[in-house]
Amino acid sequence: MSARTYSLTSTLAVAALAAFGAGVAVLTWTRSGGKESAPAAAAAEDDHHHSPSDHAEIKITATGLQNVGFEPFTVDFRDYERRLELPAMVVERPGRSQTHITAPLTGVISEIGVVEGQSVTPGDPLLRMRLTHEELVSAQRDFLADLAQLEVVEREAARLKGLGKGVVPGKRIIDLEYEQQKLLASLHAEKQAMVLHGLTKQQVNQIRDQKRLLQTIVVSAPDHTHEDGAIDEHPLIVQRLSAAVGQQVEVGEELAVLADHHELLVEASAFADDAQAIRASAAEGRKASVRLASGGEAPSLPGGLEVLYVAGQVDPVSRALKVYLLLPNRAALDKTTPDGKRFFEWRFKPGQRMQVGVAIESLENQLVLPAAAVVDDGVEAYVYRQNGDHFEQVPVHLRARDKEWVVVANDGALFPGDVIAGRGAYQIHLALKSQTGGGVDPHAGHNH
Repeated sequence: MSARTYSLTSTLAVAALAAFGAGVAVLTWTRSGGKESAPAAAAAEDDHHHSPSDHAEIKITATGLQNVGFEPFTVDFRDYERRLELPAMVVERPGRSQTHITAPLTGVISEIGVVEGQSVTPGDPLLRMRLTHEELVSAQRDFLADLAQLEVVEREAARLKGLGKGVVPGKRIIDLEYEQQKLLASLHAEKQAMVLHGLTKQQVNQIRDQKRLLQTIVVSAPDHTHEDGAIDEHPLIVQRLSAAVGQQVEVGEELAVLADHHELLVEASAFADDAQAIRASAAEGRKASVRLASGGEAPSLPGGLEVLYVAGQVDPVSRALKVYLLLPNRAALDKTTPDGKRFFEWRFKPGQRMQVGVAIESLENQLVLPAAAVVDDGVEAYVYRQNGDHFEQVPVHLRARDKEWVVVANDGALFPGDVIAGRGAYQIHLALKSQTGGGVDPHAGHNH
C-alpha cells in the first residue's frame, strides 16, 4: 500500500487549538508500506533511528504544552515492585492516642483555661476546681490539727529538757516523746490519704507550710511517657471538653480528652486470600507505599512504611483482614493567637482515607513508566514520544501496572533515553483523536 498523508488546514488547527488549549499546529499520519512523507521522515531521523510504523504524530507549541501540564519523562531501565493495592484509613492507636482527664476529687468547676482544638504541653493548666469533697476536707482538717498538736508537744518536750536533770520526772519526758511519735505516724497516714484522694505532694506541702485548707486545685495536662520511659514533649490537642464552669463533678468524672497524634496507624483492608503474600512481604522487610486516596497530592511518605502487624482475625462484618502500619506524623500548622493560645495541626488525621501498596514481587531491569504517561484506548495502550516539538504516538505492550507505575515490554517500541510525556499524555491523545476525525471517548485513558 502506498503511503498516504493526511494534513490539517490552518483553520482546523486553530479550531482544535481553541477546543483543547493544546496549541496544535501540524499533524501527519503515515502508514507503512510506502515512502514516508517529509515530516514523518524527519521524525525517523532521531537519535535511535526508529523504523517506519503506524505512528500518528502531532506538533504542539510551547504554550500548548503548558496548557496540558506537560512534564517530560526519560525512559530507562529500573527495578519495579509489584504491589498489592489496599484501601486504608488513618486511625488512632488504641490506648496511646487519647488521654482522658478525669476529676481527681469532688468539686465545682470554677475556671476553664483551654478551648477545644487548642494545643497544650505536659504541665499546662487545663481547669480549676473548688473542692467540696467531704473526706478530703476532713483529712486536711485532721492533718492541720495534728500538725498544731505536734508543735505543742515538741515545744513542751524542749522546755522540760531544758530544766535540767532531776527537776522533771523522766517519765513525763518519755510520755511526751511517745506522744510525738504517735502524732508523726498520724501525720504520715493523713498525708498518704490526701495523696490517695488526688492531691500531689507539692499540694500537701503547701497545706503544711501555709497552715490552711486547700480550697481549689488546678488540673493540668499530664506527662506523656513514651514506650522507652522518656517523656515526649510534642503538643497534645484538646479533643473534647466535657466540663463547664459551675458544674458539680464527682471523682472520676470525665473533664476533657487530650489527643496525641504524633504517631497514628494506617488500617488497610485486605482479602483473607492475600494474607500469605502480605506476611511474606512483612517478613522480608519490604516497605509499603502510602498515599492519600484523594490523589490530589504527591505521595507524602516516599520512603514507605513497614507493615507493623496483621490482625489475628477476619472482621466479622466486612470479612476483610486488617493490616496495620505505623504512621509517624508531622506538623502542618503551628500558630499562636494574640491571647497566647497555641493551635497545632497535624498533617495526618484519623479518618483520612489512604491507599496502601504492599510490595509482593520484584521485577528487575524493566522499562518502568509513570502511570499518567500511558493512555488506554480500548484494547490499545499508547505513550507519546517527544521529538522536538513533535509527539509521536507509540503503542506499547503492558506487562504490569499499579496506580503510580506501569511496566512495558522491551520489544523495540521504546528505547532507554527516549523522552515521553510523563504528564499531559491524555490531553495530547484527545487532541490527536480530534484532528484525525476520531470520536473522543471521555473515559479513554482513565482507570476507575
